[in-house]
Amino acid sequence: MTTPVPDILISEVGPRDGLQSVKATMPTADKFKWIDALVAAGLREIEVGSFVPAKLLPQMADCAEVVKHALQYPGLTVMALVPNLKGAEGALKSGVHKLTIPCSASEAHSLANVRKSRKDMVEEVRAIVRLRDEIAPGVKIEAGLSTAFGCTIQGIVTDADVVWMAEQVIEAGADEAGLSDTTGMANPAQVRRLFNLVRAAIGSKTGAAHLHNTRGLGLANCLAAYDVGVRTFDSSLGGLGGCPYAPGASGNVVTEDLVFMFEAMGISTGVDIEKLITAREPMQAGLPGEPIYGMTPLAGLPKGWAQA
Repeated sequence: MTTPVPDILISEVGPRDGLQSVKATMPTADKFKWIDALVAAGLREIEVGSFVPAKLLPQMADCAEVVKHALQYPGLTVMALVPNLKGAEGALKSGVHKLTIPCSASEAHSLANVRKSRKDMVEEVRAIVRLRDEIAPGVKIEAGLSTAFGCTIQGIVTDADVVWMAEQVIEAGADEAGLSDTTGMANPAQVRRLFNLVRAAIGSKTGAAHLHNTRGLGLANCLAAYDVGVRTFDSSLGGLGGCPYAPGASGNVVTEDLVFMFEAMGISTGVDIEKLITAREPMQAGLPGEPIYGMTPLAGLPKGWAQA
């Protein structure tokens, strides 16, 4: 008897997006225990780190070790963020299954985050795709269109700029382009409109929704994305994370709340909510004193509620 495929994919980004946004560095052994707990809860895709210089993000210095640990789990998609060709080379050599490349829709954020213009980042994507094709053709590449819904540096980001960037990265060879609310400025109407516009431009290569809860609209925005066909959602256990190069940005969508919302609606995630809540323990052990969030773990599961 085959296990039914869940309706949506929850992509856990806490070990990367969460850990790179806090001052403390989680010990490698604790990262292993956290990933073990996430896999035990049923997560099928985890962004385990980013390949960046250790002097810039010491929290990510052990990324290759973490990738090696995560690769022991069959059926788990092991993903890493790479901002440039050098990072991609390290990630591909480590054996990851998927690369995420941050490609900002905002010129100002692109210069602050990766020190490249938007056009230069398109060329970087092209170079990374060539390298992937040469040494690891099975690896998927997603361009994450950061600041797609607004930028804390330049302000408004036009729909046309987002669609242009999506078209450019797909033309450069990326397998998909997702939309990221890096700064937590999105609202549900905007999410529906922009995903529809991007899907009209690049079709089935439209990727994940990476949404933040900075202004309390994270779950509403995820539901809006689901309504227009998105089926992959990035989130972070305990809401850990943000963006260190977007002033004022905070608050990834809480994985526990996201899973509960979809499961309560009868939309299967493949994630065991009780085991997911338990996975907070190794995360907190590795980051003592770090504040974490989540309404579902705080309130508990409703009386009589049982996950299908």
